[in-house]
Amino acid sequence: MSKISIILPTYNVEPYIERALQSCINQTFKDIEIIVVDDCGNDKSIEIAKDYANKDERIKIIHNEKNLGLLRTRYEGVKAAISDYIMFLDPDDYLELNACEECIKVLDNNEVDLICFNYNNIKSTYIEKFDFFIDAKFNQEDFLFFLISKLDDYNWNIWSKIYKKEIYLRIFKENEKLTSLRINMAEDTLFFIICLNYVNKIHTISHKIYNYNKINLNSSMNTMNIQKNISYVKDLNNCISLITIFINQIDNKFYFDYCQSILYCLKIHVLELIYKHLEKRLLYKIKLKIQKKITKLKRKKCIKQLLVRIK
Repeated sequence: MSKISIILPTYNVEPYIERALQSCINQTFKDIEIIVVDDCGNDKSIEIAKDYANKDERIKIIHNEKNLGLLRTRYEGVKAAISDYIMFLDPDDYLELNACEECIKVLDNNEVDLICFNYNNIKSTYIEKFDFFIDAKFNQEDFLFFLISKLDDYNWNIWSKIYKKEIYLRIFKENEKLTSLRINMAEDTLFFIICLNYVNKIHTISHKIYNYNKINLNSSMNTMNIQKNISYVKDLNNCISLITIFINQIDNKFYFDYCQSILYCLKIHVLELIYKHLEKRLLYKIKLKIQKKITKLKRKKCIKQLLVRIK
């Protein structure tokens, strides 16, 4: 049985998917499973994946009956996985060829719930190296301390990590709303916050072994029009609502306050999207600016209280 399953949620990534698959099949650690999940796009992404699957038996392709969005598509891939550990790769990104090998070094010698590693931001003219994690072991509380100490930065994405499949599936089983949620914005933040409550054995790796493509003009982060921005605001508000419900059920004030600081970030992002792309009325724009300023002040106060508590 393979030790790591790499899940590629695939939707209209024809220009990039070949590079992503090449970065998987050429990993220095070979005992992996590669799962491409077809989220019902309209380009040739899946045809390209099928060509690779015909040449490499480690590649499995599964098809959604309809477009489910990133959160659910990743979940469908995990349900089909046979490995004990899961890695996510968005098909417009790619892995360093030693990515799985570096993670296996940790998994072979430790009991692990979550592995986090660094990545490169691939931009049009240069590569930005993102150094967030150090080589370390944490329990849940110490990991929260670490995250809080770096609140000026953040790393809430789902794709620069390896998850214990058992825990990932448990999160969806115990939080049933996730299985019916169709979102493409802030889904990483939503899952990461919930995940923090379930993990207790965390390892972090300083190596930059993931490459995040910031020049994909078709990605949800780069495509801007009114309908998409309305959808993004809806997704963000759904995430804010679900995170608020979840953290209010947790009897851990420290964890609650950390999550609250992230909620403020999401709320600020909502206000910015509405102000820049949706609202045209002057008085309402002034109101949005005031709300944004108040929210920033609340977040600043929240972070100050957190930093005091970890010293």
